[in-house]
Amino acid sequence: MPHRKKFPSLVLAVLVGMLLPTHRAVAQDQAQVDRCVTRALDYLAREQKRQGFWEAREGQYRVAMTALSAMALLSEGSTPTRGKYAKELSRAVDYLLETAQPNGLIGYPNDYHYTYGHGFSMLFLSQVFGEEGDMQRRQRIERTLQKAVQFSIEAQTSKGGWGYVSARDGNDFDEGSTCVTQVQGLRACRNAGIVVAREVIDRAKSYIHQCMVDDGTTSTGGIQYSIRGGGARAPITAAAVASMYSAGDYGESDDVKKMLKFCEINIWPQGGAVKNNGFGHWHYLHYYFAQVMFRDEEQWPKYRDELQQVLVSTQTADGSWQDSTYGNVYVTAINATVLQLENGYLPIYQR
Repeated sequence: MPHRKKFPSLVLAVLVGMLLPTHRAVAQDQAQVDRCVTRALDYLAREQKRQGFWEAREGQYRVAMTALSAMALLSEGSTPTRGKYAKELSRAVDYLLETAQPNGLIGYPNDYHYTYGHGFSMLFLSQVFGEEGDMQRRQRIERTLQKAVQFSIEAQTSKGGWGYVSARDGNDFDEGSTCVTQVQGLRACRNAGIVVAREVIDRAKSYIHQCMVDDGTTSTGGIQYSIRGGGARAPITAAAVASMYSAGDYGESDDVKKMLKFCEINIWPQGGAVKNNGFGHWHYLHYYFAQVMFRDEEQWPKYRDELQQVLVSTQTADGSWQDSTYGNVYVTAINATVLQLENGYLPIYQR
């Protein structure tokens, strides 16, 4: 071993004195983030309806809001059988299981955006599957997920994507954001031991590839609204990268490299765009972009600190964040999930 020089005690004392204020500041910031998360989760717990569901504005998207809100509570470390939010999680599981249809859809057939709720429900139920101690209930979750996977397979369009409803119900229409929810949900099910055919994921990856702009401009690598066009969109691109990671492509392919370059130019140039709330679907974008950045151990701390600063400063007194489009439950659920990525309780988000 090389010889280590000893610092004179006076120099050591000065260095320690310089470092202590920094450590106190970091601890205080983390305590502030922890309080922010607790307030958000307590808000969600209060907003859950007696029947076990959450809802967006005007009573919409109950299945999707239930799965997203439950994911936020699950990220805290609670499960349906133990922890601070066990009661809320148990009721959420029961609600989603009760909405499962004979054909495998988790949700309501008359909901004209039912694939969102179906995908998010596969994501959530697959995360609690391994934590369920009641064998009868565990078997019910397993059967529900098996049928849900089959429904997603049959709902996939001829081009490999998904739309707001199944290919049959939606005349084979597909678009990017629903495709993302299905890919993550299917991958989560596969991780939980539910059989998912590889070709289904491969067709989805091919669909995302066909949605990518490659014109030699700053739009190169951006993902369009659908395979039919619509222009490169930052939120869908961030979501597409997250789904490609979930599909097992962690930046090895040229496609994902181009998507990441698009994100570097259009979402987080020099680490400044986090503070800009001037474009649409900001919370949605950072819900997925945070999942991407979390896997970049070098860039994550800087991005995380900037994002936390924005979220802590914009939280309202009741613990929620405001959203005039889908409602406060929606943005509070996804923001609380982002703020807890480092907890590492959910396999789908782990490095």
